[in-house]
Amino acid sequence: MSNPEDNHGLSRRQFLGLTGGVAGMAALVSMGIPPGWADNTTAVDLQKRADKAYETDVLVIGGGMAGLFAAVKAHDAGAKVMMISKGRLGASGQTPFAKGMFAYDEKTAKMSLDEFTAAVSRSALGTNNPVYTRQMAEHSQARVNELKEWGFFDSVLYNKPFSKPITERNIPLIERVMITHLIKENGKIAGAAGFSLDAEQVITFHAKSVILCTGAGGFKPNGFPICDLTHDGTVMAYHIGAKVTGKEWNDGHPGQADNAAACFDGWHGMFERKPDVTGVEIRHDLGVDLNYIAYINGNPLEGGPPPELMRKNKVKGGPYKPEGFDHSSPPPGGEAGLAGGPPPRGEEPPRHGPPPGGEGGLPPGMSQTPVGGSSAGMAIHKSEGLVPINDQCESTIPGLYAAGDALGSYMAGAIYTQIGSSLTGSAVQGAIAAQAAARYCQNTPMPTLSAATLSTIKAEILAPLKRKAGYGPAWVTQTLQGVMIPNFVLYIKKESMLKAALAYIEELRDHHMPMLRAADMHELRLAHETANMIISAEMKLKASLMRTESRCSHYRLDYPELDNQNWQAWINIHKDAEGNMQLEKQPFGSWPTQA
Repeated sequence: MSNPEDNHGLSRRQFLGLTGGVAGMAALVSMGIPPGWADNTTAVDLQKRADKAYETDVLVIGGGMAGLFAAVKAHDAGAKVMMISKGRLGASGQTPFAKGMFAYDEKTAKMSLDEFTAAVSRSALGTNNPVYTRQMAEHSQARVNELKEWGFFDSVLYNKPFSKPITERNIPLIERVMITHLIKENGKIAGAAGFSLDAEQVITFHAKSVILCTGAGGFKPNGFPICDLTHDGTVMAYHIGAKVTGKEWNDGHPGQADNAAACFDGWHGMFERKPDVTGVEIRHDLGVDLNYIAYINGNPLEGGPPPELMRKNKVKGGPYKPEGFDHSSPPPGGEAGLAGGPPPRGEEPPRHGPPPGGEGGLPPGMSQTPVGGSSAGMAIHKSEGLVPINDQCESTIPGLYAAGDALGSYMAGAIYTQIGSSLTGSAVQGAIAAQAAARYCQNTPMPTLSAATLSTIKAEILAPLKRKAGYGPAWVTQTLQGVMIPNFVLYIKKESMLKAALAYIEELRDHHMPMLRAADMHELRLAHETANMIISAEMKLKASLMRTESRCSHYRLDYPELDNQNWQAWINIHKDAEGNMQLEKQPFGSWPTQA
């Protein structure tokens, strides 16, 4: 029997559990592992931290395009506003990489607002919410004009033009604070809580209303410049009972091996340029086509895209245009065939998920858009996030609003249909959410925050710092990436692989997530982000299993066809009273019942 002292102070049971048995024991002893090798050697003195608390009418979380307009318009509507950002204003998330700003000018447009909305619905196979599609176009020119006044189109970098209206209005802005918890009291939003990335302190915000402008997310894959979006807002809202939607859809922006952090856009190539304004151009982009080709024929991108793709498209990316369908005007068939559902009889619908077959080349009806898994974990712009209960960006939690990529508005549907609509949609929705939140605050007293609730939240925020031993968040994230990023899990889906991946993710959720540790404030951020990514991964896998068809950016190898009889519906997700994840259908074009 071995001497307990040889186990560096651990009992035999503890040692075997941590090292994985006799083989692990022998290996660690031979390496001379010192006592306390599994300890969390935190450098944070939690007893000396100086926590802070603030109070405001409207709390805006996020410093991108949606957050900018949410803060400005809530202030202009008479509300007391405070803005919080995990990064730097206008310089984090997806905002710095977006260069196109869509503007609909009714004086010069070749189609009416109704025709534009119908054309998007046709391209998106009915997955869009036409109310938000029209809203984006209708308010686009006004938002573009304001950005011009602030100098947005004069600079490659966005911090200065974003700061101009914030500074002019003296709106309080706190940067480098990670919000981890939304606070709900008596069924309504009551504030939020998080911690500073630069100081050892927990920060609480007492608020009548909260606007989430936290973007979508991703699994931090290599080769993609957007790596600080981790579904924080979506998961925080889910934990307090909000409904979430759109988790089965997948973004298809590609990355590159060289200069991986450089800004890459599938239509303009690699660039660092000033933003510009785009006009109406309905497209069928960011599908799963090259993922399918890679799955069937091997990697088509070794040494660069196939020459025939480059010759045909000239630049990476290009619209798929089925025969007889003119993207510059409403498609044939009249409005009846545009709001969702099957196209007019005898007309071939646009395909966004590849059909089976097609050996030795592109399967019939497949677009030429090069896509990839480098943006794994993200969704098509505006198709993932909190479920709105109306056209005012209001969530299923009273007082909680969302805008931009944090709102599952389905503005463009489950395929990205209008270049530049992402930035514009964020601006438009930020402004609309702000005005709605300001109105809500006028008739709402400041909610009460219970001491017990705040104590519990602070304990949950600091738990990874207090954990004596556990898993480093970087390692758990790497494990999650290995499960979720493969082409045959997130893009080319089938039941067996989705279930296998889900088993891994549930293990991370049940065992590894409760044991995440942090040695400093940086690791504390990583620990909370990792937990959010695990919950989002579970959502994406379960929603992908539930949708037994192929539509837009969701492709099931075992269900390759559209199923309009059963799946003209969005999938919403919520947490039940027992804490379990529940999924439900919501028919296209309907508003859900408020929870």
